[in-house]
Amino acid sequence: MFTIDQIKEAHSKVKSGADFPNYIQDLIILGVKGYDTFVNDGHVEYYGVNGYIVTSDEKYNLISVAATVNKELFIEFLVKHQQGETDYLTFCNHAGQCGIAKWRVDIIEMTCTYFDSAENEILIEKIPE
Repeated sequence: MFTIDQIKEAHSKVKSGADFPNYIQDLIILGVKGYDTFVNDGHVEYYGVNGYIVTSDEKYNLISVAATVNKELFIEFLVKHQQGETDYLTFCNHAGQCGIAKWRVDIIEMTCTYFDSAENEILIEKIPE
């Protein structure tokens, strides 16, 4: 099974949203089936086969998540991030500002789903392969 150290090594290559597809390929090689990233502190829960889960530590100081979702503004921020215009921490701050509490990457389905604090699906994206 994979370890947090192996995931950190793969993540160290990511400089912007433009690097995300290569990161996903690295996770597939490790055996990661999906993961949830929590905006409030940046910790991530990684899922493998047979219920295997590893959790990373918090990555940054607390970010507050808005109670009201602004989907349109979030999409604007997301596009900028995917084009390499913002770094990861900036994107996380933008997500919180727009009411996004977490996102779930499903490597089997190759989707990324963004959720509000009540676990409502706000946006589902297909991950480029």
